[in-house]
Amino acid sequence: MTGAIDACAREPIHIPGSIQPHGALLVVAPNDHRILQASANACALLGLPALPATMAALDPALASRLTAWTDKGDGLLHTTHQVPGGQTLQLTGHATGQGLVLELEPVDTHELQTLDALYPRLRGFLDRVEGEDDVAALGQLAAREVRRLTGFDRVLLYRFDEDWHGTVIAEDGNGRLPSYLDLRFPASDIPPQARELYRRHRLRLIPDASYAAVPVEPAVSPLDGQPLDLSGAALRSVSPVHLQYMRNMGTASSMSVSIVIDGALWGLVSCHHAEAHRIGPPTRAACDFLGQILALKIGSRERGQETALRWAARELEQDLVARMAQAGDAPGAITARLAEQPEAWMRLARATGAAVLRGDDEVRCVGLTPSPTQLQALASWLHQRQDPTEPFHTHSLPAAYPPAAGFTDTACGLIAAPISVLHPHYVMWFRPELVHTVRWGGRPEKAAAGDGSLSPRASFDAWTEEVRGTAQRWTAVEIDGARMFCQAMVTLVLGQAEQRAALSDRLETSNRELEAFSYSVSHDLRAPFRHIVGFAQLLGENEPQLAARSRHYLDTIVESALSAGRLVDDLLNFSQLGRASLEMSRVDMAKLTQEVRRSMRIDEGNRRVEWQIGAIPPAWGDAALLRQALANLIDNALKYTRNEPEAVIRVHGETRAHETVYTVADNGVGFDMNYMGKLFGVFQRLHRAEDFEGSGIGLALTRRIIDRHGGWIAAEGKPNEGATFRFGLPRRTHPEPHHGQEA
Repeated sequence: MTGAIDACAREPIHIPGSIQPHGALLVVAPNDHRILQASANACALLGLPALPATMAALDPALASRLTAWTDKGDGLLHTTHQVPGGQTLQLTGHATGQGLVLELEPVDTHELQTLDALYPRLRGFLDRVEGEDDVAALGQLAAREVRRLTGFDRVLLYRFDEDWHGTVIAEDGNGRLPSYLDLRFPASDIPPQARELYRRHRLRLIPDASYAAVPVEPAVSPLDGQPLDLSGAALRSVSPVHLQYMRNMGTASSMSVSIVIDGALWGLVSCHHAEAHRIGPPTRAACDFLGQILALKIGSRERGQETALRWAARELEQDLVARMAQAGDAPGAITARLAEQPEAWMRLARATGAAVLRGDDEVRCVGLTPSPTQLQALASWLHQRQDPTEPFHTHSLPAAYPPAAGFTDTACGLIAAPISVLHPHYVMWFRPELVHTVRWGGRPEKAAAGDGSLSPRASFDAWTEEVRGTAQRWTAVEIDGARMFCQAMVTLVLGQAEQRAALSDRLETSNRELEAFSYSVSHDLRAPFRHIVGFAQLLGENEPQLAARSRHYLDTIVESALSAGRLVDDLLNFSQLGRASLEMSRVDMAKLTQEVRRSMRIDEGNRRVEWQIGAIPPAWGDAALLRQALANLIDNALKYTRNEPEAVIRVHGETRAHETVYTVADNGVGFDMNYMGKLFGVFQRLHRAEDFEGSGIGLALTRRIIDRHGGWIAAEGKPNEGATFRFGLPRRTHPEPHHGQEA
């Protein structure tokens, strides 16, 4: 069956080798007007026993007209001509590589006399369609006027959809043939090569579906030895499959007028009659003119609607981009601002849901959407396509991406526009499945004959089908609006990235200068503080007679100098951290945790401390620095649970897709999240020094260690309810070396 349909699609309908019998055809050499080929009925039509060798010998006046036409270089020839026998013929000509193809068709003199009456009717039609914008109403006016002009039993306006199925949207008839209004006909009824001929040649007449084809002789062109190409000939013979199709429909004759808008085939005005029915050239020309009027009117209406929609989409896009531009440059700020405008975001593509994905940890959704896990899998699939830079759109996602069958209730239709070339980052719009009923003009499948050839459908009775697995189609305006919005979003993100890069360069320079200054100052201050402590202690030893108050003063000097010295040591460590290189290796974080815990047993004293140590996966980093970071966090947990009857300290870790996250939590004094901004600052303290000792530099040092590893650190807390610190370290992106292999 598939092979038969493919064979039908490949049928060489442009080289049938014959014409219909209501006219004759001549092929003439372009230079000397030799008659190269002729239809077998040409002599009878011209009233001659045999054709002469040249057009000049056939009809000198006609030869002169051909010379004038070819000298002017006009593309087509349309004229009437009276041959020597007295008969008036409609002459149509077009130039091909195989010669000048001339079509001759008898014209009824009565039809010529009434030609002037056609133009007032066309002017009346123009007046009636002037204020009409509804396509179905325009089609109804056109169908009625064409039927009045031609006398056909039934005239339809047939509109193609994106899949080339056709739907009858207007009809006028006298009741002799059944109504097809609102019925759909499958794309296979008009194969692609037939649609192309309809697009290139607007009018096609078949006066009698039972005609006997007239051969063109000789069968091949004398100029190139190939079958004669009759693509541009109105008399071209019709495919036997199409003629049988007409007979199965109960139509003995037909005429079609193509509706071509901006070079594309939009639809057909299709005419049918129960008996053989010939329409003369003047009336056909009037119908062709009427079809062009209809095409201009529909095209103007659709372009106007599209322009209005594009303006509205552009304004909406500009408003969204302007709002995102005000979001600031914090990570995720742009997508967060976008998610704050759900209605505008979805209305941009007239969607029921939308999502933006920027990495595994940033998935923001509005409206009806699949789950974040499903979205991430969909984004990965989209990124693996051949061209991930272009938007992807479909009204039937399960047909392209089978896992989508599990979420058609939210995302059967999809527009996905990329916002990164390197990563699977997308902005997506969704539409749910739209279950609907289609009324076909007969079952859409064609049947194969016994010999394997294609047999046209025999039944055109209305047949109803429930269609599933599709959503409402996206329009070109919606797809372009999504594309332009994402391009603007990428531009905005890149602009902010450039600003951050410039700021980062300036900050890096400032940090290097500050680190050098800090190192110099802290290094130079260590000696004076050691001197103060040393001389104060010597003074106390050499002057045993000092009064108690004086000795108290001296002890205070020593304690303050020691405290200042420790502060200088911490500052020196902090400044050195930015200058030291990292010794990266696999770090057993569980072992480090146990070592830190053992080293702090002296700080536990007689306190009751419950240690809850969970699974702690290994990390990739500098072991000494990570030990220092972990020690700072655990030391803080011990310090700030000092006043609890029983301290609870929890340490554990977890492995994620691209990082390993570690947690240190306690049930101590906690902190107010309103002061979160101060927590990791140098010399910033959230508690009084009298209550809890320390220099205020430990968390700043921890943060710098984590930053040097390319990770992150965050904290949560509530006053008197404890604190939780988490830090993440990137996982190693390449396999670890085997034993004995260099890392």
